[in-house]
Amino acid sequence: YSAAHASQLPWGSRIRQTLMASPAELGDLPWELEKLGPMSTVKLQKLVYYAQAWSLVREEDVLFNEEIEAWANGPVIPQLFHAHKGCYRVNAGSFPEADSSNLKKAQRKTVDLVTGFYGIKEPQWLSDLTHAEDPWKEARKGLNEGERGHNVITKESLLNYYSSI
Repeated sequence: YSAAHASQLPWGSRIRQTLMASPAELGDLPWELEKLGPMSTVKLQKLVYYAQAWSLVREEDVLFNEEIEAWANGPVIPQLFHAHKGCYRVNAGSFPEADSSNLKKAQRKTVDLVTGFYGIKEPQWLSDLTHAEDPWKEARKGLNEGERGHNVITKESLLNYYSSI
């Protein structure tokens, strides 16, 4: 991995779309399960994290309002964690209330781009990637490796980092 991976992203050189979408409900976000099938909860968390990051870059708006925390094992959306707590793997049936049709056109495009690039990666690869990137590292400052923490990965740090790569 290197920061140069951004050049492989299919939207790297595109100009921001003018269609601004309002934030989705977090409950509508496990759309990856519809496209990619069953996956580990680690992978789901990382895909939702990257969807938020690239939504901030592409749309200059959040995909969802919930905070992302820098846990020892990587970025986690606590509300999503509590929805799948106790499960190692999830599928579309794990979130029966999720309705991806609530996503706006621009949100769906971002989701499609994220799942197209990151969705083929293994959970450990995604975890290693998030651990190598500044937003998670900066939010973990002052914590020892493996130490529990609930520091927030700010939307500003996501925007600043991902718009620079």
